[in-house]
Amino acid sequence: MRETLIVVGLFFLAVALRSARRTSLRKVGALTFLIATFWLGFFLSGSKLGGSIAVSCWFFLPWFELLTHIRRLRLPLNNRLQHRSVPNPAFFPNALEATAAMEAEGFEHVSDCGWKWAGMQQFFRFYWHPEERAISAICLCEQSDVAFAFISVTSQDSQGRTWRTTNFPFSLTLQCSPHIRWNYVPCERNCFHHILRNHREFLGRNKVNAELLRVPDPEDVEDSLEREMRHQVEFNLASGIIRLTGDGHFQYSKRGLIFLWGQFVKDMVRLC
Repeated sequence: MRETLIVVGLFFLAVALRSARRTSLRKVGALTFLIATFWLGFFLSGSKLGGSIAVSCWFFLPWFELLTHIRRLRLPLNNRLQHRSVPNPAFFPNALEATAAMEAEGFEHVSDCGWKWAGMQQFFRFYWHPEERAISAICLCEQSDVAFAFISVTSQDSQGRTWRTTNFPFSLTLQCSPHIRWNYVPCERNCFHHILRNHREFLGRNKVNAELLRVPDPEDVEDSLEREMRHQVEFNLASGIIRLTGDGHFQYSKRGLIFLWGQFVKDMVRLC
């Protein structure tokens, strides 16, 4: 009975900590879940090895989704953006605040478009700033009943390298092309003014002066995103992360599933 109460008490403590507002307490709650799981495995098996195996089960949970759903996915080689109307602001988190902040910084609206990708619908609202030499975007991702939004600021230098700052909350589901440099900021940082300042600091740390940046072409924004996606697909085909299906689509290879599992575990640790 004592062992049962210890495990139940730890799980209740973990739930309470996970419901806290402070990030540090939520992370302690996630750690408490692991501790409770260890003791559950230890009490059932009578050994530390059993407890360790029980804890490791949390990190292998993504394989259920990988083997039952993602392994069967067929994704288009050439995905095209289509013009779309702006979604209802009630389902578009921070959209009004972000667009107002972009306009306050001197960014001008370019286009509204979207596409379907891996069972997810993505809507993009693009802005550009010739003096800043940057393209900004706010994106809404919708999958089933789950929706989240993120912001990005992108610049391109004279050597063809892309520099991007974003508060995108998850790890990429494909390997990143070497000519794209990412600067991730915390996902809770949804103020465009702060993200733009982080982008300027990012360029400064990498000694990318304004003179080295290209002035973006607002007419090429959508085509540029499509080209970027095609280059990323080609890079992942060459890396063995994905493979062709022979019908104009591709799917994840065994190596790709292992890569995705690593990304899921990374997110579990980072976002706990």
